[in-house]
Amino acid sequence: MLATYIQALVSGLAIGGVYALIALSFSITYTTTKTMNFAQGEFLSFGAFIGVTALLLLSGLSSDLTAIPGSAVLGWRYPVAAVAAVVAAGVMGILIFLIAVRPFAGKRGMNWVMSTIGFGVILQSIGLSIWGPAPVVVPSPFGDGVVRIAGAGVRPQEILVLAAAVVIMVALDLVLRRSKIGKAMMAVAHSPQTASLMGINVSAVMIGAFALSSALAGLAGVLIAPIASASLFMGLGFALKAFSGAIIGGLTNPRGCIYGGFILGVLESGVGLWEAQWREIVVFSLIILVLAVRPQGLFGHAAIDKV
Repeated sequence: MLATYIQALVSGLAIGGVYALIALSFSITYTTTKTMNFAQGEFLSFGAFIGVTALLLLSGLSSDLTAIPGSAVLGWRYPVAAVAAVVAAGVMGILIFLIAVRPFAGKRGMNWVMSTIGFGVILQSIGLSIWGPAPVVVPSPFGDGVVRIAGAGVRPQEILVLAAAVVIMVALDLVLRRSKIGKAMMAVAHSPQTASLMGINVSAVMIGAFALSSALAGLAGVLIAPIASASLFMGLGFALKAFSGAIIGGLTNPRGCIYGGFILGVLESGVGLWEAQWREIVVFSLIILVLAVRPQGLFGHAAIDKV
């Protein structure tokens, strides 16, 4: 029984790491621009297939495979594919900001919501025309065996996802809090007008925020592909859960979003031990409860209107 709990905990932390990465991406754009990219799910799927394409090209394989051989992800190929996905998703993040967000930024209404959703639909349709609807099985660079932890069988890819997510989030936390770029982003988040008067290029910071946010989604797609298989339809579920984690943790608090993602992943895995079909019921019931009791999230800060 202990082994089962350990396995569920590690799996929950691994999936929670993906949720946390995407939740953090929502927080970065929201705190900086007061907008969000509601096409993050499509960006995750896009990143996964950019990674798949890179692996196939680097290995000299046919592009119409539905299962990638294990040799294609060995050595340097998987890291290079991850970098390709990060760069491609980052570029798409810049495009979505310029095309679907900036024209509506600072204006009344929520037009950017529909424009980002529309961008995601276009991106998914382009992906379907290029790669088709069939999922692609992606092997782990560490093989299909399991690592034994106190009797529990844990897949190496889950450990990789968790380790990568923690390292990236710690690094971003340090950058956002201690570097000049991070301080510029915090200044823009506090007041774009004041930041502009201080000589900060507000447009560049906002573009950078969307590029970073989208790059995180692309990386998450590559990391989760060996666990969930690469599919152009897998992103919506992950993005919805990640956004739920951000709401639970508090959209205005990047660390809170990270905590919320991990909480959601562990909760989902724990409920799955009891009754798998109750996972969504429990998760979204928790969201409703948090919104009712603490609308700003468990770790968020309530907005104060000055008069």
